[in-house]
Amino acid sequence: MLQRPDADEVSSYLTNYTSLVPDGDVRDHLRRQQHETIVLLSGVDEARAARGYAPGKWTLKESLLHVIDTERVFAHRLLRIARGDATPLPAFDQDAWVPNSAAAGRSVASLLLEYAAVRAATVQLVESLEPAAWGRRGTASGVTISARALAYVITGHELHHHRIFRERYLA
Repeated sequence: MLQRPDADEVSSYLTNYTSLVPDGDVRDHLRRQQHETIVLLSGVDEARAARGYAPGKWTLKESLLHVIDTERVFAHRLLRIARGDATPLPAFDQDAWVPNSAAAGRSVASLLLEYAAVRAATVQLVESLEPAAWGRRGTASGVTISARALAYVITGHELHHHRIFRERYLA
């Protein structure tokens, strides 16, 4: 079982996500979460998915694509750090990415298929890592982070968005 990352393995900002992850093996949470996300969003109609929950807020489609994009970025960071790559990894600007995502032209079904593919790749990655890889650290967005912490960040970021989906988009 992977233990929760120590405070020096993750930035204080990202602990907002890691703290959301329940006890247990994060790899199990990643596997279960895929099913939970698909169940949560698969019944959403296209009209509802094309609306933001308030003026100026992302649509549900944009939010889901943001979750997908963010997982790709964090999984890429996890891979590079786990493999011992010491190259500092750049930040990304979610607010610049979303308007260029073309989420509005996508169906919820196509977004969920993409989500499932990305999550399957993330699960395969985390299941393939040897124990020593989890403790390796690197720099991303100017802060030190471990491979283990990135697995928790991916999980917690999605839990954060599950709450937003339920409370603001689907309520």
